[in-house]
Amino acid sequence: MTTDLLVAVDVGTGSARAGVLTAEGGLLARAEHAIVMNRTDANHAEHDSGQIWRAVCAAVREAITRAGAEPGHVVGLSFDATCSLVVRDRQGHPVTVSTNGDDRWDTIVWLDHRALAEADECTSTGHKVLTYAGGVMSPEMEVPKLMWLKRHMPKSWGRAGMMFDLADFLSWKATGSLARSQSTLTCKWTYLAHAESGWQPDFLAKVGLSDMLDKAALPDQASPVGTDLGPLTAAAAADLGLTTACRVGAGLIDAHAGALGVLGAFTHDVGTIDRHLALIAGTSSCVMALSAEDRPTAGVWGPYFGAVLPGVWLNEGGQSATGALLDHIIRWHGAGGEPTPEMHHTIAQRIMALRQREGLGLADRLHVLPDFHGNRSPLGDPFALGVISGLTLDSDFDSLCRLYWRTAISIALGVRHILETLNTRGYAIDTLHVTGGHTKNAVLMELYADATGCTVVQSAAKDATLLGMGMVAATAAGLYPTLDAACAAMQQGGRSRAPDPAARSQFDKDYRIFLTMLAQRQTIDAMV
Repeated sequence: MTTDLLVAVDVGTGSARAGVLTAEGGLLARAEHAIVMNRTDANHAEHDSGQIWRAVCAAVREAITRAGAEPGHVVGLSFDATCSLVVRDRQGHPVTVSTNGDDRWDTIVWLDHRALAEADECTSTGHKVLTYAGGVMSPEMEVPKLMWLKRHMPKSWGRAGMMFDLADFLSWKATGSLARSQSTLTCKWTYLAHAESGWQPDFLAKVGLSDMLDKAALPDQASPVGTDLGPLTAAAAADLGLTTACRVGAGLIDAHAGALGVLGAFTHDVGTIDRHLALIAGTSSCVMALSAEDRPTAGVWGPYFGAVLPGVWLNEGGQSATGALLDHIIRWHGAGGEPTPEMHHTIAQRIMALRQREGLGLADRLHVLPDFHGNRSPLGDPFALGVISGLTLDSDFDSLCRLYWRTAISIALGVRHILETLNTRGYAIDTLHVTGGHTKNAVLMELYADATGCTVVQSAAKDATLLGMGMVAATAAGLYPTLDAACAAMQQGGRSRAPDPAARSQFDKDYRIFLTMLAQRQTIDAMV
């Protein structure tokens, strides 16, 4: 076995995953451990960062064992994570962000929407930072959450001495470094990486956070993705089952790691990288578009400079509920139940059988707007609601399958809406690179090609997100001179599916109906 191995860690909403990779990008083994979430309110969600660290350590140890690897052979490590907000005091002890007052719950989860009012307040400032955040501040960003914490939990704010995006917290636990990634600060903290002075004190003053840099122990400069943050501390090496010879790279937000894993192959030609869109699709979906110049787009986050690759701009769109929406449809329907993988598979099989009889026009009077958890992109409206038109009294299993089919179509049309919006801003997107849980859903994978008219590429990597973090770890370890070089050497390719020309007229019609329903919802909302 090669003596230069890499460990990549990916922390999602419900679990921490670790993978052991070779310097060529091959995944030798992976392991996963659950993380817990506390819900005290419909809009509140919290993690225990200490429990997350323990889950990470357990996953790393198990992955090393499964790979049959020697700890001393692991030369690089990197972390990606959701953009959740960790609060610690000056000594590094947890500080509660929960209304129940328990210090264990020191992390506001990315999907937490407690700061809706604060996000609107940020938007109303009209400050230039909004130009680099899609024009609208999201409650999923850190600044509104910090505003909420300062106003509603002043004791916690008073105790705070360090605050981190979750990926940076894990790097700090591993190395003791207070450096922060350019990915996290640029995308979630209103840091302008392209500007001479990244932080904008006048904006922070406007929203009552003049003391944020001090309270969060934030650096003046962000660290580019892949920067060597130093070796593991003795304590972290013992926790992880590794050695202090292992270097740690500045990490990424989780969806950005997936984008790096699938788009890294195109780093050699930044001039045409804007034809490619990364779709990281699971519970929710993120779409990542890269370009050589900044392209501000209303309702799409960014443009962010150097958030995925050095010197390259990123626009990030998303759908707040996709896999979660299909789960909800199964639970909600009378013929549904628990949305297990087996249930999704059974429904997909029945949809294929019904289509053999009825064609692509299956249930073509049934239409769905998928915004059950708001519209992140391209409308930038967290208050948007889902719509279903064309219901009957049918309640059998086939009616569930028809509703599932039309909901899946709406999800794919939502992606089309985002990419067509991006294409009005100078992109020329004709290829979707899909990774995440949706690659296991045959209905969605077919629709992503046919309903958008794009070629769909499914990465050959066993786990594109872990591959992306392996690229970061390899850069920090010095196995490659730059992150670009690591991406070029470690990329794994994929298999393509072209859209079916025979499906175009059906989905063009569906898309016209989709846009009409959006306009009708807007009209009804105005009346209400």
